[in-house]
Amino acid sequence: MAYNFTRNDLINLPVRHSSFVCIDSDGCIFDTMEIKQKQCFHGLIISHWNLQPIEKYVRETAEFVNLYSKWRGNNRFIALAKMFDLLGDRKEVIAAGIKIPVLPGLKHFLSSGVALGNPELEKAVKDTGDKELESVLQWSKAVNEIVRKTVKKIPPFKWVRESLDKISRSSDMICVSQTPAEALIREWEENNLIKYPAVIAGQELGTKSEHIALAAKNKYNPDRIIMIGDAMGDLKAASENNAHFYPINPTHESKSWEFFYKEAYARFLAGTYSGEYEKSLIAEFEVLLPDKPAWTK
Repeated sequence: MAYNFTRNDLINLPVRHSSFVCIDSDGCIFDTMEIKQKQCFHGLIISHWNLQPIEKYVRETAEFVNLYSKWRGNNRFIALAKMFDLLGDRKEVIAAGIKIPVLPGLKHFLSSGVALGNPELEKAVKDTGDKELESVLQWSKAVNEIVRKTVKKIPPFKWVRESLDKISRSSDMICVSQTPAEALIREWEENNLIKYPAVIAGQELGTKSEHIALAAKNKYNPDRIIMIGDAMGDLKAASENNAHFYPINPTHESKSWEFFYKEAYARFLAGTYSGEYEKSLIAEFEVLLPDKPAWTK
């Protein structure tokens, strides 16, 4: 079956339950963050922008931004700009005399308010003729292709399947992500999980916060909405919608899902999740995602 989810699918989401669960995908449902970033994204950054002489520092910086910091899980274009900013400030890179892309055109695109995906980037390239944006688009398309070839048959974390089944019986559910929809649908479908979320919303449909707002506004009491995610952007999306947040702690994903299945989800349904209980879970999560890289200490 071919799936083509749109913003209208979010807006017209039918209400079947009084509670609403939004779930991220990469690094949350599937252990795909490391392989996508290290084997797909980062190598292509190095080859596309001819950064081979400083490969070590590119990889270290990219891994910090995309995997091991508060920027984990950000949209690929936001992460790319942040990575180049941090890389350009590194003393080792300055000493090497390697020119790091500044990407003013990309930063303008990031602040334009459009959905940060390839379709809108293609429009921006056509409208502006900006060669820098065209280069970023070429990189992004190459990333999608290598992800399609490389990331296959990766199962969900332990306790995910049981949790999704439990959620489906008591709450409405969607997937919200900054991954392209094509990859999301493929990964959920090949693991027979696509039957659970009513909508799979990728980067083409806007930000995670926008996904939640489009689907939930004027339908659910904010206290009956929870976002499940593994990144600070997921926490931000929940906060912007006055929703609860349940963290899937990086490197402790299966344990997080087990705790959700056995305890946290029941508390959410019972209305006893908020307050100190939720705050303690978020505090534990935030410690795992620093904002300062080790090389600056």
